Amino acid sequence: MVTEKSAALMEKARQYIPGGVNSPVRSWNSVGMSPVFLQGAVGPYVFDMDGNKYIDYICSWGPMILGHNNQEVLSSVVKTCASGLSFGAPTEREVEIAELICEKIPHVEMIRMVNSGTEAVMSAIRLARGYTGRNKIIKFAGNYHGHSDSLLVDAGSGLMTQGIPGSAGVPEGCTSDTLTAVYNDLESVIDLFDANPDQVAAVIVEPVAANMGVVLPQEGFLQSLRELCTNRGALLIFDEVITGFRLAFGGAAEFFHVTPDLVTYGKIIGGGMPVGAYGGRKEIMEMVAPLGPVYQAGTLSGNPVAMAAGLAQLRILSGHPEYYTYLREMGERLYGGMEKIIKREGAPCTVNHIGSLGSVFFTEAEVTNYDIAKTSDTKEFARYFRFLLENGIHAAPSQFEAMFLSTAHNDEIVDYTLEVFSRYMKQRMDNLESELEER
Repeated sequence: MVTEKSAALMEKARQYIPGGVNSPVRSWNSVGMSPVFLQGAVGPYVFDMDGNKYIDYICSWGPMILGHNNQEVLSSVVKTCASGLSFGAPTEREVEIAELICEKIPHVEMIRMVNSGTEAVMSAIRLARGYTGRNKIIKFAGNYHGHSDSLLVDAGSGLMTQGIPGSAGVPEGCTSDTLTAVYNDLESVIDLFDANPDQVAAVIVEPVAANMGVVLPQEGFLQSLRELCTNRGALLIFDEVITGFRLAFGGAAEFFHVTPDLVTYGKIIGGGMPVGAYGGRKEIMEMVAPLGPVYQAGTLSGNPVAMAAGLAQLRILSGHPEYYTYLREMGERLYGGMEKIIKREGAPCTVNHIGSLGSVFFTEAEVTNYDIAKTSDTKEFARYFRFLLENGIHAAPSQFEAMFLSTAHNDEIVDYTLEVFSRYMKQRMDNLESELEER
């Protein structure tokens, strides 16, 4: 695999961009490599600057649920671009996409478009505080809610990848009202409520954690959070930047039959364009300016090109519920197949998966929270990542990120991936056996 052009570009990029990248996880530092630079994508494949082709399991970190360059989405974008890229004024598509979401998702009665998942979460937190008149927020260790100051506490995603415990430049005062609980541990949440009576505005949670690797909620956990928030007068916020429109059209809330008060979405509602949104109960959303006293604004919010892409993608997804069945079947074929290989080889690994999301953890432990996820062997993951890449598979360059499937992935692609995975696991176990013999 030749990546000469990517290596040259990275050397140049480092002169002008911090670390050579515009988002830390793209640096590939954690796997000890220089990243490949991509120049194109179609269906389940991406192509780098040297013309190498890879099966893609990143899918732009989730939004490419229909595969890359879906023709209906692309046509809608091209047509819209001809009329103008940005107006800073209302457009019809903003109304159409809001209507579609509110009509199809019962717990979203009103919605506000923004420009990213980070902005959506930041705005939802402000709204929760404004609505309840309380200041404190409960989050979970290992859950990532974007890079706003108050939520960079025990966060997952790039912070785990880079080995950063928090972030410089965040004053203590910004995080003093952020309380951290243990994911899948209801008692830790109750203890925080008890220690801060009538002060907690909201509990925010990734209903399926996907930024410390994929970690599923244990049975009853989300339902218990719902009951606890209701009883304590706090709002329940589902951060569905990753799970929204992916586990089901109604996201994890629909999948697990739990109704949040507010929900946040990311780039999947823009077909991969830079967009986000937050929504929920009408009485809460009516607190947002210009209707209410909670201020939030954005010149590019509801950008016509992003709305065109999102509307096209969401119409396809809402009109084809069988796509979610297909994604679950592909997920079981891929991740279930990985589980069988691990069991057959006796490899010290764990696979967590749900629907089209999955992670391979290089630890024997059952991964149910942040501390257990951190027991993974990241050096072994780096070797695994390199092996995948050398065999034409583009996966997340971090032990603590998810794999994503799209409707463009098929049996042949998944079976090839399993064949590569099987070869790696056999090679790994042979190496371990040799090391033991040498000792």
